Amino acid sequence: MAKTVISQKLPPDIDPTKAPLAYGDRALPRLNRELNDKELITRQRALMTLCDYLHDPEHIAEALRVGVAESLKKLLSDKDPTVRHKTTEVLYVIATHNKGRDAFLDYGIIVPLSKLFDDSVDLARKNAHMAMEMMSEIPYGAAGVVEAQLVPKLVGKLRDELNEIKELILDTLHFCLRVETMHALVAGAMEVFTELLGHNQAMIRAKAARDIMDLSVPLDGKNKACEVKALPPLVGLLKDGDTYVRSMAAGAIATITITTQGKYLALEAGAIPHLVELVEDKNSEVRLNSLKALTTLSEAPEGRKELLNHVDLIRKRMEDESEAVVKAATIAVRVITWKP
Repeated sequence: MAKTVISQKLPPDIDPTKAPLAYGDRALPRLNRELNDKELITRQRALMTLCDYLHDPEHIAEALRVGVAESLKKLLSDKDPTVRHKTTEVLYVIATHNKGRDAFLDYGIIVPLSKLFDDSVDLARKNAHMAMEMMSEIPYGAAGVVEAQLVPKLVGKLRDELNEIKELILDTLHFCLRVETMHALVAGAMEVFTELLGHNQAMIRAKAARDIMDLSVPLDGKNKACEVKALPPLVGLLKDGDTYVRSMAAGAIATITITTQGKYLALEAGAIPHLVELVEDKNSEVRLNSLKALTTLSEAPEGRKELLNHVDLIRKRMEDESEAVVKAATIAVRVITWKP
């Protein structure tokens, strides 16, 4: 006689790692309650569900309305590593939305989130930096990061973090340096960026050069770049095999060499021959930045003398397909051929 066997396995469409989602407008209030539950497994499952649910931007505003931001802020200090990891993941998803970024400031999430920069879990640190970078992409978000005094901490993390997290930190600092540069200069950012110019990953070299360019916009930054000898490695990167690296290196040189000291240090490092080669680079941004750098170097008598031999090559760029390159080439020719 046949027997009925009752299986203990869950149906294939049931995920035991996620909380069951209530219907309609009851879903988020219930998830928010579960985020504050005393049971660890309940908090974990609620976070797993919330990660998926908030990928729909329409749900983010409702989540903020029912108090999810405050609950997540508390969970950042949870003892369980999985809870911390998934909390930072949810916060990153929220930070992709304008209202979510507003919530970071309204609920004071920036500082508690930054404490996870020291977390022992790699994913928690990475997600925390992803959320912070997303937050910093808008001016008032970057201002919030600067006002929270996080720039020195971010600079310090560049020395020993994982490479993929270093990229995120360099991006966050890029946006913060548009707001304020003094904190970074005092924290030794120029020295750290200069060290990273020799990194074995092209993207980190490029972003370090870009951040040197950002930090060199004020006069103090230009002087610090000269002081820490940033120009020789930047000149070396003009021969890099990566297009983005060459572009950012040329841009940084153009910014630093606005000062007389910067001009002569770049000339001593042999910048002109490499920059002249880049005038014919396939990438328009590389051509543009190299022309800008050549223009500043031609303002020094020694630089003008050397560049007079290359005027015809530079003049050809006045017919470039890029309007920005045409304008830069026109200015460069005018400065190089100027006579007192």
